[in-house]
Amino acid sequence: MKKLFLPALFVTILFTSCSSDDDSGEAISNNVEAPATYVFERDGASTVSFSGQTTRLLMAEEILEAFKDFDNATQTSLQNMFAHVEGAADFSSEDLNNSDKSVRSKTAASKDFFGANTTEAAQIKTTFDGYISTQINEVFPNQNVAAAPGVAGQIADGSSVRYVTGKGLEMNQTFAKGLIGALMADQMLNNYLGTAVLDEADNRSNNDNAITETDKSYTTMEHKWDEAYGYLFGTSANVANPLPTIGEDDSFLNKYTGSVNDDSDFNGIAESIYNAFKLGRAAIVAKNYEVRDEQAATIRQKVSEVLAIRSVYYLQNGKTAIANGDMGGAFHDLSEAYGFVYSLRFTRNTADGMSFFSRSEVDSFLTDLMSEGANGLWDVTPATLDAISEAIAAKFSFTVAQAASAE
Repeated sequence: MKKLFLPALFVTILFTSCSSDDDSGEAISNNVEAPATYVFERDGASTVSFSGQTTRLLMAEEILEAFKDFDNATQTSLQNMFAHVEGAADFSSEDLNNSDKSVRSKTAASKDFFGANTTEAAQIKTTFDGYISTQINEVFPNQNVAAAPGVAGQIADGSSVRYVTGKGLEMNQTFAKGLIGALMADQMLNNYLGTAVLDEADNRSNNDNAITETDKSYTTMEHKWDEAYGYLFGTSANVANPLPTIGEDDSFLNKYTGSVNDDSDFNGIAESIYNAFKLGRAAIVAKNYEVRDEQAATIRQKVSEVLAIRSVYYLQNGKTAIANGDMGGAFHDLSEAYGFVYSLRFTRNTADGMSFFSRSEVDSFLTDLMSEGANGLWDVTPATLDAISEAIAAKFSFTVAQAASAE
């Protein structure tokens, strides 16, 4: 898009963001019109860029697969994948190996929540290191042992086999679902969509004057917004129009946004998030920062809801599996619940700028989940699962029954 200088007299004129597919737009707010798809250009070149987010999503996918590679994975290899160093042969792709990105470096690394809270950030990173250690040192040696209370091993879940700790945790699920909060949501909600990042230094004045980054087509503010977008849509089949395949494009936030969207109680949540991303990006181009911040608030609310809804969903499904005597299914669901509950720490309440759940609240939920008896999930009761579910739902406008349903 070419520079467009509007005299003060005409600041209320409608500004339309350029889309190579359809310039008619589909949503208008306060004189800012969103394009039909997430396509923005300047001087004929795309200004959208989030390659770093795509890279980290692909790295996370390979780490998750390696959690079940009993024949080849070691604590060192998994840890090296998590904390990748440029040039190290940690992944199957040379593009990933040659990248200077890593998953660990951006885990619990948002400016708003952890910029001045380095102690908790370090503790969270150490928690994920511990998930790796537990998988290698407790679960791997018992690959062919039948799981039992206090004994790690394998357990049937229908036609699938789950590998759990002595307390019933399936560590690959705990790692993956915890990462949805600690990486994807934290970077999106508490870093790139925050004014501390969007308006840092000269970002606003540079954006006002269409001053782009060196040798790039985008302003820094445009790029930061796109990076938030990338943590949800960075591996989509069509990154400009990702809704047709929402839920199918990664194993993390995209997958579970799609799952929530498929529930009739929450249908439309994915579109709401996508539309807010488009309108907020168009607002940046239009230099309308009020609309930008309104859209950031919408994204924070809706993504936080996704994490909370899936927390309750898996707690309740785990309860049902226990009642049916299906402990393998219960452990799988409750391990996912454990990771999603952990992710609640990274939600964002726009009313006060804080998380919907304090660290102490999340820690209390996890303690209740794992400490009802000596053997963790083997001993958890329906009453405890209901109590945690109700406490989570109480922060939002949905009910436990709505979240527990998949239809």
